[in-house]
Amino acid sequence: MKVLIALPIFLFLCSGICYAQDTAAEENAYKLPVWEASTKMLLDGVLDEPAWQEAKVASGFFQNFPMDSAYATLPTEVRMAFDEAFLYIGATVYQNRADYIITSLKRDFEDGGSDEFAVNIDPFKDKVNGFHFAVTPFNVRREGIIDNGTNVNRDWDNKWYSEVKNHEDYWVVEMAIPFKTLRYSRVEGPNTWRINFTRLAIKQNERSSWAPVPRQFTINHLAYTGLLEWENPPPKPGFNISVIPYLTASTGKDFENEGAAESNFDAGGDIKIAITPSLNLDLTFNPDFSQVEVDRQITNLSRFELFFPERRQFFLENEDLFSRFGFPNSRPFFSRRIGLSGQGQVPIIAGARLSGKLDDNWRIGLLNMQTAKVEDAGVNPANYAIGVLQRKVFDRSYVGAVFVNKENFEPDGQGGYELDGNGYNRVAGLEYNLYSKDGKWEAELFYHRSFSAEKNNDAQSAALFIGRFTRHWRLFFPSQYIGENFRADAGFVPRPGFWSFSPGITHYFFPKSAGLAKKIIQLGLGINTNFTYNQPDYRLADRSVNPEFFIEFPGQSTLSFGYSSDFTYLYFPFDPTNKESGEKLPVGEYHYNSAGVSFNSDVRKKVYFDLGASRGDFFNGNISQVEGGLNFRWQPVGIIAATFAYNDIQLPNPYNSASFWLIGPRAELSFSRSLFFSTFLQYNTQANNVNINSRLQWRFRPVSDLFLVYTDNYYSNQFFDGPQVKNRALVLKVTYWLNL
Repeated sequence: MKVLIALPIFLFLCSGICYAQDTAAEENAYKLPVWEASTKMLLDGVLDEPAWQEAKVASGFFQNFPMDSAYATLPTEVRMAFDEAFLYIGATVYQNRADYIITSLKRDFEDGGSDEFAVNIDPFKDKVNGFHFAVTPFNVRREGIIDNGTNVNRDWDNKWYSEVKNHEDYWVVEMAIPFKTLRYSRVEGPNTWRINFTRLAIKQNERSSWAPVPRQFTINHLAYTGLLEWENPPPKPGFNISVIPYLTASTGKDFENEGAAESNFDAGGDIKIAITPSLNLDLTFNPDFSQVEVDRQITNLSRFELFFPERRQFFLENEDLFSRFGFPNSRPFFSRRIGLSGQGQVPIIAGARLSGKLDDNWRIGLLNMQTAKVEDAGVNPANYAIGVLQRKVFDRSYVGAVFVNKENFEPDGQGGYELDGNGYNRVAGLEYNLYSKDGKWEAELFYHRSFSAEKNNDAQSAALFIGRFTRHWRLFFPSQYIGENFRADAGFVPRPGFWSFSPGITHYFFPKSAGLAKKIIQLGLGINTNFTYNQPDYRLADRSVNPEFFIEFPGQSTLSFGYSSDFTYLYFPFDPTNKESGEKLPVGEYHYNSAGVSFNSDVRKKVYFDLGASRGDFFNGNISQVEGGLNFRWQPVGIIAATFAYNDIQLPNPYNSASFWLIGPRAELSFSRSLFFSTFLQYNTQANNVNINSRLQWRFRPVSDLFLVYTDNYYSNQFFDGPQVKNRALVLKVTYWLNL
């Protein structure tokens, strides 16, 4: 408890140091006025309307990578305009047609693999939350929500438009972003937003932006943005309701349950209501997420549950409001607990979510969802509710409060259900997130407490994080305490009852020789650590010390060497192979060391790969690991790739030894900018499963899709000798986005 008392004092002392040493560049050095178009705008990739001729030009882009001390080698010119319905961005992007590199024609392309022009918009000027829109030279679009100042969530989907016209040594893009797609405040008189324009040129190995961004930060960092000055206030979005119904037809067979076959027709949908231009109400009825991309499986050699990201569209807008409280291994709310369980999918009856900005300083989030029973799995109905309130402080920091409530139901003996008086779990907490003006200092402090029907002593979680990020140094110090009886049934807490700290440091070196700098981007030397002490005896339970050295070459190519020195004290018998039978390792101390090397090749090549290998001790035995991936860019059709991971664990008798393969070939093909096909096979010997997931998507209107999804599961231990099917299903789903 003394640690908990000292944490807030330490944090506020550090926050004073952060701001005392803040040396951010002068704000508002980059300004761009935007005027209302006097004539109709035609989206055709040709900047010939009067509004484009009259607009001010944003140019003189600065490099972010490989160096941030020079202008970009490839020029970019950007203009802006607006009318009653759209915000327009017109850009002339200088690049030879022969140099284009893109992964495919599929929407929401990944960052780092394709040439792109992007705009980041921060309407509330909080430098933490914003919108991201990007286009490739082939007019492939990507949109996302920016949270925590840098993170871009590409799973967010919404309406906007673009057209691209290609020329021999440049391409022109016109974007039209509906004001109904954005969230913003509006006042009479002068209005300003924060904005930045970015470029990624893969062949030239160059990232650049209009407002300069230091190289230690990602190019989308909202702390480094210019000012968009509205000559007239942006328009009022007006009545803004979207209805998104869906229809599904599915058929499947469960071969593990005597080949039971089932066919279903279903319907449901979402409604999006703009309460204000910055506050949105989302409603969902009988939602179906069958079209969501399958999770990438991971071999689990640990004693704890693994984390998988949320991909379902309903939960994504303002997702950071709900899901970013706590640390990665101590989240009071984790949306995947709703509708997903160890027994499979759990039907969601309905849900509502109110989220967004109340004004420039306050954000709010309210969510309530009701799940149904799953009789075969013995899962009773449950209700999930969360309330969040955030207040901006200083330039980019905020304080927040969270309350999460899960209520379980039980049969009432009359064919219905009633609240289970002992089946509740609640978590309440406060959090302070500090981001310095220049982004070089970060700090986080939180305190959460859970309430359940029993064992409420030491039901608390608290943590402190302090980080310093400069061009040559990356330093961080996280410290965390989770009580023995802390529970977050609607969250993610794989390990209760410990105190840990995990300091780390990395130093970056840059070649001073001009000739060497063309071949080596940077070198890095660092060390990451973790020290975990169990409760209540404060015995050292886990220790990991991991020094690393790496060299980065052009084309995102990296060679790294690492060493790991580990210690584990097992408090309970454990089998590292996670087999269901056999002798488990006994309680006691285990010391083990290993070393590894990895290499990522140049992504500018049509064929590129990554490969890593390590070998060393593992508990009282040894382990050999090899993993990697091979990619073929079939421009512009798509990517054909395969990943693999092999783990060979050898323990002395009578303990289990095992070899695990996880192989994942996949193909992501685009026949046009509206027709996509992907197929993904995962061969997992640890889970004794082979999963095949194929998805055909036709985007027949903006944000309106037809999906045909096929899934198949087999036992991996018989896959090559005579495949035995577990289950298979075929789903047809149609969604339609209707603006009222």
